This record gives sequence, structure tokens and C-alpha cells, in this order.
Amino acid sequence: MRRSNKLLEKRRAFVLEYIQENQEKQMKVIVSELSEKLFVTERTIYTIINEGTQLKAS
Repeated sequence: MRRSNKLLEKRRAFVLEYIQENQEKQMKVIVSELSEKLFVTERTIYTIINEGTQLKAS
């Protein structure tokens, strides 16, 4: 099943915002919490994080 681009963008924005708000926590804890909230795998969360950092670096 394909996801809409709008949904993917909202999820990406939520993940990056959540990381900003919870910087004091360890990354492993943040990824675990996001995985439970969004019902996606930890690998997907890490992929979103990597994409977000690449966009910021550009």
C-alpha cells in the first residue's frame, strides 16, 4: 500500500520535532517511543532521522 506524500511529510516533521523536544533523552529511548507512537519500525525512524539531517546539511 502506498502512502501519500502529504502523510509522509507530516510523519517526517513529527519525528524531527519530537527529537528536538526530547534532546535530553538518549536516542535509543526516543526511537523506541516514536516507534510505539507511530507504529513503524525503528529502522524507519532512523531512516527519517538520516534524511532530516541530510536536508539540514544541504
